[in-house]
Amino acid sequence: MKTNQFGKKGWTPDRIKKLNDKTFVVTGTTSGTGFEATKVLLSKGATVVMLNRNPKKAVSTIKTLKQELGNQIDVLTIKMDLAAQASVKKAAEEVLKTVARIDALICNAAIAQVPKQTLTVDGWESQMGTNYYGNWTLQALLFPLIEKSKGRIVTVGSMGYNMGIKTIKFHDLNWDKDYTPNNAYSQSKLAQIMTIYELQDKLKEAGRTDVKAFACHPGSSRTNLINTSGSFMMKFIFNLMKLSPLTQSAEKGAYPQLMCATEPNLDQSGFYGPTGRSNWVGPVGAHKIESHAKDKSVAKQLWEISEKETGVKWNI
Repeated sequence: MKTNQFGKKGWTPDRIKKLNDKTFVVTGTTSGTGFEATKVLLSKGATVVMLNRNPKKAVSTIKTLKQELGNQIDVLTIKMDLAAQASVKKAAEEVLKTVARIDALICNAAIAQVPKQTLTVDGWESQMGTNYYGNWTLQALLFPLIEKSKGRIVTVGSMGYNMGIKTIKFHDLNWDKDYTPNNAYSQSKLAQIMTIYELQDKLKEAGRTDVKAFACHPGSSRTNLINTSGSFMMKFIFNLMKLSPLTQSAEKGAYPQLMCATEPNLDQSGFYGPTGRSNWVGPVGAHKIESHAKDKSVAKQLWEISEKETGVKWNI
């Protein structure tokens, strides 16, 4: 195993310098890794714009953060439902009106293991529509300001990218045939990660090196992800697993996204997450990414389909 560039303990948030004058946009912040990442960023003096689908929960999250960190924190909330393109576009517009810079967009929100094939309002399979197309549109619309700010795009993927069919099912993106919660989830996560590496290539070709794009994952963290959308059996198994040493705290699960958002001179070609057993737990750093996640011909086809499906093009 290659040695961790951050030493035996791996990357930890005490490497983050003061973040005054920096602005971060984070999705899915009312619980789990998104909440923990937001808390760390605010504690370092950053401004954080939280994007969540449930405004009530977002307001109570801000209350909790102020109780823990003090009233001086600079945090605001904008409503966004990743599963609906109209909502994503409206939220992006509001972000651009509200902040003058974006030092990093952290795409943390996701749904997982939806028991039966469900379609979004835009007509896509729900995990692909939320985890992939929702993020595609958000990233593309915020890209000009991120570039102007010399900022970063951080996609929180999943080791699920390496499960399922390990490619994109172009002939049946909605899983009208053979739907399984895991295959559909894995495909949405693979698509998210693939597009980050494809974006890196496109930026390099265009000589647009002011923006950096990173892919990471939280490992096996004790969050509400499966409880929110998974089947009863899946919830049961995962809640049992939470008691085992094969999982880690949501706080540790937030380390990879925090590292990708703040660590200077981080190599974009890496895939970041826990480096211990099966990359579920352990010190955070770069680790192996399987070649199917960087399959150029699949990634190019996916990019073209994404532009066509969403009607949203990147300004590169």
